[in-house]
Amino acid sequence: MEKLIQLFLAFSRIGVMTFGGGYAMIPMLEKELVEKKHWVSEEELLDYYAVGQCTPGIIAVNTATFVGHKIAGFWGGVFATLGVAFPSLIIILLIASVLTNFADIPAVKSAFAGIRVCVCVLIFNAVVKLWKKAVVDKATLTIFLLVFVMSVFLDMSPIFFVLVSGLCGIVITNMGGRGK
Repeated sequence: MEKLIQLFLAFSRIGVMTFGGGYAMIPMLEKELVEKKHWVSEEELLDYYAVGQCTPGIIAVNTATFVGHKIAGFWGGVFATLGVAFPSLIIILLIASVLTNFADIPAVKSAFAGIRVCVCVLIFNAVVKLWKKAVVDKATLTIFLLVFVMSVFLDMSPIFFVLVSGLCGIVITNMGGRGK
């Protein structure tokens, strides 16, 4: 039970302190789960994050479920998921109850404009961290560039890109293009 409470509290801290969605959450996940708790490695976290991104649902919730399950099985997944979702639920309910009364106030509009800029920076930092871990050689750079160009010019599901990229990784590794 102690491990379940630890999972709930760790993911609650992440859930309450992260603004900007799943991408902005990467630095918090890494600091809490990899550096502080040592529950997962950076590679495992990025793998969970990648799978969480291409499965239905919210990336942060999916990632919490995967990590929680790894640490404490089924109930670990449940407690981690509840932990990451609970603060957001409370905050959203509070904001929704008062936002309509204050949304047109210039100071509130300005605050949200500032928050949006901050979120962009947090997402950019997460992208840079992901880039450093994911694009490690010519093969991964090629996959990145192809997916980037295709995603800009083609209106296709991200699932397609994830599946094709995964297949490319398997093919390149089996052809001897990359080591483990």
